[in-house]
Amino acid sequence: MIRHLHKTLAISSDTRGSMVVESAFVIPILLIMSLGGFEVSSIVARHSEMRSAASEAVALVLSTEPEQGDDFSTIEDIVEASTGLADADVTLVENYRCGNADDLTDDMADCGSSDVISTFVVITMSDTYSPIWTEFGVGKDIEVAVDRTVQIG
Repeated sequence: MIRHLHKTLAISSDTRGSMVVESAFVIPILLIMSLGGFEVSSIVARHSEMRSAASEAVALVLSTEPEQGDDFSTIEDIVEASTGLADADVTLVENYRCGNADDLTDDMADCGSSDVISTFVVITMSDTYSPIWTEFGVGKDIEVAVDRTVQIG
Protein backbone atom coordinates (compact mmCIF):
# COMPACT_ATOMS: atom_id res chain seq x y z
CA MET A 1 0.00 0.00 0.00
CA ILE A 2 2.82 2.36 0.85
CA ARG A 3 4.42 1.57 -2.49
CA HIS A 4 1.24 2.67 -4.37
CA LEU A 5 1.05 5.85 -2.33
CA HIS A 6 4.70 6.59 -3.11
CA LYS A 7 4.09 6.13 -6.87
CA THR A 8 1.00 8.39 -6.73
CA LEU A 9 2.99 11.12 -4.98
CA ALA A 10 5.82 10.79 -7.50
CA ILE A 11 3.43 11.17 -10.45
CA SER A 12 1.63 14.15 -8.95
CA SER A 13 4.89 16.02 -8.31
CA ASP A 14 6.22 15.39 -11.86
CA THR A 15 5.72 18.65 -13.86
CA ARG A 16 7.77 17.84 -16.97
CA GLY A 17 4.80 17.81 -19.41
CA SER A 18 2.81 20.68 -17.92
CA MET A 19 4.30 23.30 -20.23
CA VAL A 20 3.29 21.33 -23.31
CA VAL A 21 -0.29 21.06 -22.07
CA GLU A 22 -0.48 24.76 -21.21
CA SER A 23 0.99 25.70 -24.59
CA ALA A 24 -1.55 23.50 -26.36
CA PHE A 25 -4.30 25.63 -24.82
CA VAL A 26 -2.69 29.06 -25.20
CA ILE A 27 -1.07 28.97 -28.68
CA PRO A 28 -4.32 28.62 -30.71
CA ILE A 29 -5.87 31.51 -28.79
CA LEU A 30 -2.82 33.71 -29.40
CA LEU A 31 -2.82 32.83 -33.10
CA ILE A 32 -6.50 33.71 -33.47
CA MET A 33 -5.98 37.00 -31.63
CA SER A 34 -2.99 37.87 -33.83
CA LEU A 35 -4.88 37.07 -37.02
CA GLY A 36 -7.88 39.09 -35.82
CA GLY A 37 -5.67 42.08 -35.02
CA PHE A 38 -4.09 41.94 -38.46
CA GLU A 39 -7.46 41.72 -40.21
CA VAL A 40 -8.97 44.56 -38.17
CA SER A 41 -5.98 46.77 -38.97
CA SER A 42 -6.44 45.97 -42.67
CA ILE A 43 -10.12 46.94 -42.49
CA VAL A 44 -9.29 50.21 -40.73
CA ALA A 45 -6.55 50.96 -43.28
CA ARG A 46 -8.96 50.38 -46.19
CA HIS A 47 -11.58 52.64 -44.62
CA SER A 48 -8.96 55.32 -44.03
CA GLU A 49 -7.82 55.04 -47.66
CA MET A 50 -11.39 55.50 -48.84
CA ARG A 51 -11.90 58.53 -46.58
CA SER A 52 -8.74 60.09 -48.04
CA ALA A 53 -10.03 59.43 -51.55
CA ALA A 54 -13.35 61.04 -50.58
CA SER A 55 -11.47 64.12 -49.40
CA GLU A 56 -9.62 64.16 -52.72
CA ALA A 57 -12.94 63.92 -54.58
CA VAL A 58 -14.37 66.79 -52.51
CA ALA A 59 -11.36 68.93 -53.40
CA LEU A 60 -11.79 68.07 -57.09
CA VAL A 61 -15.49 68.89 -57.01
CA LEU A 62 -14.87 72.22 -55.28
CA SER A 63 -12.06 73.17 -57.64
CA THR A 64 -13.82 72.23 -60.89
CA GLU A 65 -17.51 72.79 -60.02
CA PRO A 66 -18.67 70.06 -62.44
CA GLU A 67 -21.60 70.97 -64.66
CA GLN A 68 -21.81 68.10 -67.13
CA GLY A 69 -21.76 64.31 -67.02
CA ASP A 70 -18.26 64.30 -68.51
CA ASP A 71 -16.94 66.31 -65.57
CA PHE A 72 -18.48 63.80 -63.15
CA SER A 73 -17.00 60.89 -65.11
CA THR A 74 -13.53 62.43 -64.97
CA ILE A 75 -13.71 62.88 -61.19
CA GLU A 76 -15.06 59.32 -60.80
CA ASP A 77 -12.15 57.99 -62.90
CA ILE A 78 -9.62 59.81 -60.71
CA VAL A 79 -11.17 58.41 -57.51
CA GLU A 80 -11.35 54.91 -58.98
CA ALA A 81 -7.68 55.08 -59.98
CA SER A 82 -6.58 56.24 -56.53
CA THR A 83 -8.62 53.61 -54.63
CA GLY A 84 -8.63 50.68 -57.03
CA LEU A 85 -12.43 50.54 -56.86
CA ALA A 86 -14.58 49.33 -59.74
CA ASP A 87 -16.67 51.75 -61.81
CA ALA A 88 -19.89 50.68 -60.09
CA ASP A 89 -18.43 51.35 -56.62
CA VAL A 90 -17.90 55.10 -57.11
CA THR A 91 -20.78 57.44 -57.94
CA LEU A 92 -21.18 61.19 -58.14
CA VAL A 93 -24.75 62.45 -58.29
CA GLU A 94 -26.02 65.99 -58.53
CA ASN A 95 -28.81 66.81 -56.06
CA TYR A 96 -30.76 69.94 -55.19
CA ARG A 97 -32.20 71.53 -52.06
CA CYS A 98 -35.38 73.50 -52.53
CA GLY A 99 -35.42 76.53 -50.24
CA ASN A 100 -35.00 75.43 -46.61
CA ALA A 101 -36.05 71.81 -47.16
CA ASP A 102 -34.31 69.17 -45.06
CA ASP A 103 -34.07 66.61 -47.85
CA LEU A 104 -32.27 66.71 -51.16
CA THR A 105 -33.98 65.88 -54.45
CA ASP A 106 -32.45 64.64 -57.69
CA ASP A 107 -34.84 66.64 -59.88
CA MET A 108 -34.73 70.44 -59.95
CA ALA A 109 -38.34 70.44 -61.22
CA ASP A 110 -39.45 69.35 -57.73
CA CYS A 111 -38.63 72.83 -56.49
CA GLY A 112 -41.10 75.68 -56.62
CA SER A 113 -40.49 78.68 -58.85
CA SER A 114 -39.90 80.97 -55.86
CA ASP A 115 -37.55 78.57 -54.02
CA VAL A 116 -33.86 79.27 -53.77
CA ILE A 117 -32.22 76.19 -55.28
CA SER A 118 -28.90 74.97 -53.86
CA THR A 119 -26.85 72.47 -55.85
CA PHE A 120 -24.99 69.61 -54.18
CA VAL A 121 -22.79 66.77 -55.38
CA VAL A 122 -23.15 63.51 -53.45
CA ILE A 123 -20.04 61.32 -53.61
CA THR A 124 -20.57 57.66 -52.69
CA MET A 125 -17.89 54.98 -52.50
CA SER A 126 -18.35 51.39 -51.39
CA ASP A 127 -16.12 48.36 -51.13
CA THR A 128 -16.37 44.81 -49.79
CA TYR A 129 -13.57 43.45 -47.62
CA SER A 130 -13.29 39.69 -47.17
CA PRO A 131 -11.42 38.81 -43.96
CA ILE A 132 -9.45 35.57 -43.99
CA TRP A 133 -11.73 33.98 -41.40
CA THR A 134 -14.58 33.92 -43.95
CA GLU A 135 -12.62 31.24 -45.81
CA PHE A 136 -13.18 29.00 -42.78
CA GLY A 137 -16.91 29.69 -42.66
CA VAL A 138 -16.70 32.16 -39.79
CA GLY A 139 -18.38 35.54 -40.19
CA LYS A 140 -19.14 37.32 -43.44
CA ASP A 141 -17.72 39.97 -45.77
CA ILE A 142 -17.53 43.52 -44.43
CA GLU A 143 -19.05 46.40 -46.35
CA VAL A 144 -16.99 49.60 -46.21
CA ALA A 145 -18.76 52.74 -47.42
CA VAL A 146 -17.95 56.45 -47.47
CA ASP A 147 -20.41 59.20 -48.42
CA ARG A 148 -19.69 62.89 -48.81
CA THR A 149 -22.03 65.73 -49.77
CA VAL A 150 -20.58 68.95 -51.20
CA GLN A 151 -22.46 72.15 -51.92
CA ILE A 152 -21.34 73.73 -55.18
CA GLY A 153 -24.00 76.32 -55.84
